[in-house]
Amino acid sequence: MSLIATAGSESTFKPVPEGTHLARCYRIVDLGTQESTYLGQVKTQRKVMIQFEVHGDDENGFALITRAGEPMSISKNYTLSIGEKSRLRQDLASWRGKAFTPEELKGFELKNLLGVWGMISVIKTPGADGKEYSNINAITPVPAVVKKNGMPQYFNEPKIFSIDSPDMELFATFSDYLRAKIEGSPEWQSRMKPVAYTGGGVEDDDIPF
Repeated sequence: MSLIATAGSESTFKPVPEGTHLARCYRIVDLGTQESTYLGQVKTQRKVMIQFEVHGDDENGFALITRAGEPMSISKNYTLSIGEKSRLRQDLASWRGKAFTPEELKGFELKNLLGVWGMISVIKTPGADGKEYSNINAITPVPAVVKKNGMPQYFNEPKIFSIDSPDMELFATFSDYLRAKIEGSPEWQSRMKPVAYTGGGVEDDDIPF
């Protein structure tokens, strides 16, 4: 199925530093319908997470890699909509370097983002728990001069996760927090709910084995 847009103990996670970095989209995750509060109002909206692997060096010349030697990663959650005022539409238009056409606005395939490079602007903002978190503030195209010098070797295979047709092997690689978030969505709970047997016979042709 296509996705179409109409804390605890001390963590060893190494956050992406502030600044502008070369990044590649490698994962898109359907989060299902999630509840959020904004200006005192509770909303339920279908959400999607777009994840990037980050390449290059920090301001001190150190490679942007994790303690395991892999590229750092960062993600951003969006409402699954490309309506006129949606953040997803704004970021995609900025990333593409062009506005959406009327035809594209009828339904944009998010899988088209997989493997695409961009420049991400990362800032640190305080969370509700008082801690600082790295967040993607903007996404822009890769400058021609950077492309001319050649793009780095990517690390992660591009993958998409949809609740409607879940890749359970990919799901098993998610963090406990991300799995719990997806499992809490009504779409996941509806899909995983066992179907009660209501009795009655079946024809031989309906037997699935």
